[in-house]
Amino acid sequence: MTNRSEFKLPQGAATGVGSLPGGDAREAARVAVEATEAFPFLPELPARGPGADMIGRTIGMLVELYARVEPSGWRFGDRPGRETKRARAWLGEDLDALEEFTQGYEGPLKVQAVGPWTLAAAVELRNGEAALRDPGACRDLAASLAEGVRAHLADVGRRVPGADVVLQLDEPSLTDVLTARVRTASGYRTYRSVDRVVVESTLRELIEAAGVPVVVHSCAPDVPFALLRRAGAAGLSFDFSLLTERDWDAFGEAAEGGTALFAGVVPGTDSALSDPAGSVSGVRALWRRLGLAPGALGSAVAVTPACGLAGASPAYARAALAHCAKAARSLVDNPE
Repeated sequence: MTNRSEFKLPQGAATGVGSLPGGDAREAARVAVEATEAFPFLPELPARGPGADMIGRTIGMLVELYARVEPSGWRFGDRPGRETKRARAWLGEDLDALEEFTQGYEGPLKVQAVGPWTLAAAVELRNGEAALRDPGACRDLAASLAEGVRAHLADVGRRVPGADVVLQLDEPSLTDVLTARVRTASGYRTYRSVDRVVVESTLRELIEAAGVPVVVHSCAPDVPFALLRRAGAAGLSFDFSLLTERDWDAFGEAAEGGTALFAGVVPGTDSALSDPAGSVSGVRALWRRLGLAPGALGSAVAVTPACGLAGASPAYARAALAHCAKAARSLVDNPE
């Protein structure tokens, strides 16, 4: 699948955002496949250390760009540091585990990478300032990421040949990039906002290069729904509790336009889980308020945790994903 219009959520879909607790790749893959039922994902295990975090994992995918960990964070250099080598080794281990638990699987399968703008805000140039400060560095980073992502997606496709692979781009810093809220190395100033046209075109080029449906995820407030849809995102993933009234029209337009909506409704850290249908009551209420067709709800919205589950206990992470799956089914069985 290469076109947004070709991407359709399975009815009653639930999936994870990406991260899970612990460091056992096989156990994480088993949970990510079994608990979500119809929409498994490739887990990330940041508890293993630098290189297993979402920034480090994506740096490990880059082509002809290298970085290492400094006291201040990830910084570009002439050659890969040991953390980058670990990132590549851990990604291979995670893919081996996923391949084991998806034998014969057919259907959607989600993998994650950090998007170009969050990556540019997080990784330093050699002078200690973020790549975000340098438009040329941002272009080089986006091009390297596109090439690395294509190779990663091809590897996943070979390992799980029955899968319809979906790429999730994590862009939690995107709103800060657009509104000049990313702090400089000194912490006393912020970088200039990046022009929305540049942000959109960079994302569009990466989405087109991926060649598979792309979901853009942010668990920050003020997700730019319209910009991401114009860039070609097939789906939008967000913390539902952070939606405000000014987001409602954009939510409705996305739903009516066929954009898949990944509503994060289950807490990402250990919390009491009770009625699955109650977890999506806000989604139902907003759907009714916007006058959207009730029968379309179960195939337009996927249910996820509000954000990654790395900070949860293993037992809660399993329970939260299973809870998401039950909540998603309730949107099909009882849409109103």
